[in-house]
Amino acid sequence: MESMTLHMADFSWLSFLILLLPLGAAITLLIPAREARWTALTINLITLFTALIITFGFDSSLQGFQYVEKYDWISGLNIHYFLGIDGLSVLFLPATALLFTAVTLASWNSIAKLRNLYFALILILESAVLGVFVALDTIVFILFWEITLIPLFFLISLWGVGANRRYAGMKYVLFMMGGGLPLLFAFVLLAIGGESGRYIFDYTELVKIARDNEYQTIIFFLLLFGFGIKTPLFPMHTWLPVLAQEGHPATVATIVGLKLGAYGLLRFTVPMAPDAAHTFQGLMIGLGIIGVIYGAVAALNQTNIRRMLAFSSLSHVGLIVIGIATMSQQGIQGAVFQLLNLTMVAGGLFLLTGFLYQRIGSSDLVSLGGVAKTMPLLTSFFFLLALANIGVPATSTFPAEFLLIMSALGHYTGVGLAVLFGIVLSATYMLEIFRKSFLGECRNEAVSDAQDLKKREVMIALVLCLIVLFFGFFPQLILGTIEASATGWVELVSNK
Repeated sequence: MESMTLHMADFSWLSFLILLLPLGAAITLLIPAREARWTALTINLITLFTALIITFGFDSSLQGFQYVEKYDWISGLNIHYFLGIDGLSVLFLPATALLFTAVTLASWNSIAKLRNLYFALILILESAVLGVFVALDTIVFILFWEITLIPLFFLISLWGVGANRRYAGMKYVLFMMGGGLPLLFAFVLLAIGGESGRYIFDYTELVKIARDNEYQTIIFFLLLFGFGIKTPLFPMHTWLPVLAQEGHPATVATIVGLKLGAYGLLRFTVPMAPDAAHTFQGLMIGLGIIGVIYGAVAALNQTNIRRMLAFSSLSHVGLIVIGIATMSQQGIQGAVFQLLNLTMVAGGLFLLTGFLYQRIGSSDLVSLGGVAKTMPLLTSFFFLLALANIGVPATSTFPAEFLLIMSALGHYTGVGLAVLFGIVLSATYMLEIFRKSFLGECRNEAVSDAQDLKKREVMIALVLCLIVLFFGFFPQLILGTIEASATGWVELVSNK
């Protein structure tokens, strides 16, 4: 199949990208604490620069995988160290690197204890996340997938801002481990499903023989359940608001901004069980609709900004799942575009909320009000990202949401109307919580005495906002990169 063509790398750029970070983590652990953040920032900037080199060198006119690296790893089981990127994954590399750079800068002064360990864990987490996006061997993928749990457990438990942060960390890890087991089982069923008499863990081979696997239905539900927990899909979302409430805002920004579960649904669930995906298409769309409406209604009833943003994320990811479930060109392009938007918008909103929390000591509405008078810069940046969160034209979320809405309307009119209702609700809860938090009279002395954003914080917010505006005016730069691979994906899963 043309969509599975492999273009080998002249230099191991992807390996350099994901191996540089653990090396940086090791250095960060060994140097004096006062220099740890500078080392982490330097490594992040090198990672971002490398990701941009890869992105600009990517040929978006080609289907298939580029920058491919493939070496024997466990020969007896036919497992390879196999990496590569296509149009569906390449843009996640700079987006991930940029978000982690922002997280590093956002944590600059808010981390006092065990600073070396904190920044080392951030680098390890970033390496694992990038590995998830580039892995083309299912065992390598599951390895990176599970590695993300180790740094996240400690980041949540040790540096969370809530009294129940250890509970939140344990709940998150247990949920993710519960999702990892069905993923591993599904990959084993896929590996033994070939007729060649050998195990197959190679993604590019598995998608070619996916329709011949007699366990397709089981594989579909295993993958849907495993990735659904991480996405999260309703009702497997209960870890998210707890994490948003208890975790450090910078850590939560990486989880909310990088929807690895939704990427897994796109990359594995549908292509690995295409016939079952068509059979249970209604189920996926139904789960997406529930997520859109339930997330929006729940967000509307929150009295804490962080919990509101968590339920808002649930609503947005429901729309992405609907786009994937339509299995259309518009749906896939919109889903990938919106996943990239969440990195900047949802991640940025959590970082700004973290800046607010550092100054006020709370993100509850009862402690806020009048923030705009003392912190006009923070208010302005939050408002711009809030507008992006509801898909206002001229922001990057508008073309993404428009594609998702059109894909839903083009296939199922009722679904499209439900999505539009959810978007109306999203405008309601975002503008209402902004009014209560940032406008009106100051009721809290901490708000009256608070200082506005510092230069470092302004730089973080400004870069994220400029990216959101730039791709709002020039969305084709994103869509053009995705187009060829999205076409190949649709052809691959087509039931014709």
